[in-house]
Amino acid sequence: MREVKVQVNLINAIDEALARRGQLSADQIRSYKADALVDTGSVSSVIPIYVVQQLGLALVRKTRAEYASGSQENVDVTEVVGIDINGRRATEEMLVLGTEVLIGQTVLERLDLHVDCANNRLIPNPAHPDQPVLKIKQLKSDR
Repeated sequence: MREVKVQVNLINAIDEALARRGQLSADQIRSYKADALVDTGSVSSVIPIYVVQQLGLALVRKTRAEYASGSQENVDVTEVVGIDINGRRATEEMLVLGTEVLIGQTVLERLDLHVDCANNRLIPNPAHPDQPVLKIKQLKSDR
């Protein structure tokens, strides 16, 4: 299987919130477009430090990341980032490392996107082609 790359637009979600509240103009919202690598073996998504700086993101904490090789490293975690792929939107914290943007499993789940390996692309879940559907556990009623 070849690498799957996808066009992604990353947005400073704090800037967006400030713009919604009228505290920042829409043209001041910082964003970054990239051809991101889709990695179904990675739970979290990753951005390099230069993207963090361009978006003006704060680093909110450190966490331990484990590579496929089994080695581990303490890495920074960003504040919430808006992630737009194929007209679908998610927000989440991202890990800071490496030199390219990487899209992991949690974003794919939130956006309800599947990897089309034969055509090296992301596609909407065929069961939900018009919009993402998030799966949740059925809660028992207390009635």
